[in-house]
Amino acid sequence: MSALGRARSWLYVPAHRDDLVVKALDGAADAVVLDLEDAVPPASKDLAREVAAASGGRRGADRIWVRINGAGTPWAEADAAALAGSGIAGLRVPKAEDPDAVAALAERTGLPLHLLVESARGLRRAFELAESHPLVGGISPGETDLAADLRIRDRAQLGWARARIVAANRAAGLPSPVASVWTELADTAGLAADSAALRDAGFFGRSVIHPRQIAPVHEAFTPDAGEVARARALLASVGAAGDAAWVDADGRFVDPAVVAGARWVTELADALEQPADHHEPGRATAGEEKP
Repeated sequence: MSALGRARSWLYVPAHRDDLVVKALDGAADAVVLDLEDAVPPASKDLAREVAAASGGRRGADRIWVRINGAGTPWAEADAAALAGSGIAGLRVPKAEDPDAVAALAERTGLPLHLLVESARGLRRAFELAESHPLVGGISPGETDLAADLRIRDRAQLGWARARIVAANRAAGLPSPVASVWTELADTAGLAADSAALRDAGFFGRSVIHPRQIAPVHEAFTPDAGEVARARALLASVGAAGDAAWVDADGRFVDPAVVAGARWVTELADALEQPADHHEPGRATAGEEKP
């Protein structure tokens, strides 16, 4: 199972801060996103790019994604050239709007791409973006920019846009999209509730901007023991029913769609139980810089 579809937390770290990069890679996040875009001032773009390009040689490079600068910026071409063949897990591509440009970036870098939809134009072309190249691993919303472009004042009103992105991923055979950041760092209860709601709406995993956000995000996106036990019991009963629908011992009507859901839960649980040598759960990592 790839990071997209398995990673619950995606911790943003400003790439020009090598000290924070080291802490993040030693920490609890499932994936680390080295940021070359919003968290890095123009004067530090070259340094950030150098750190990101060299990160493919670090322990834990398979957890490292790099958010590059968007197409049309002065740094986009240099980012792509420096990161091609770098050994990182993939690129986060901000403000994705043009499927042809995405395909060209994939061909140039040879890296998996995680596209961020941050505009009305990108949202309109979400289905095309998801199918623009085999290296596109998923598309997700960048909700601060998307809400601003749509002139939506309350991000709770983005439900229809989120649903479109969920559908675009699944129609293309891609994993569920990663939820956008929760910017209220002190409100971990709100983060937990919002993450659970987005999980139920078809998202898996969430971008985070501080280590204290990792634990509630992991809890929201980790199947609980009861859910896993019920899924395993259901799968164990499949053989007796063959291909037909049936009513299980709990009085639940079971058909192939229900079986597929149970199989996904058990596969996810098994993947999350695999030993990880990259972190100590709960250990502090990067600082509070906003991406």
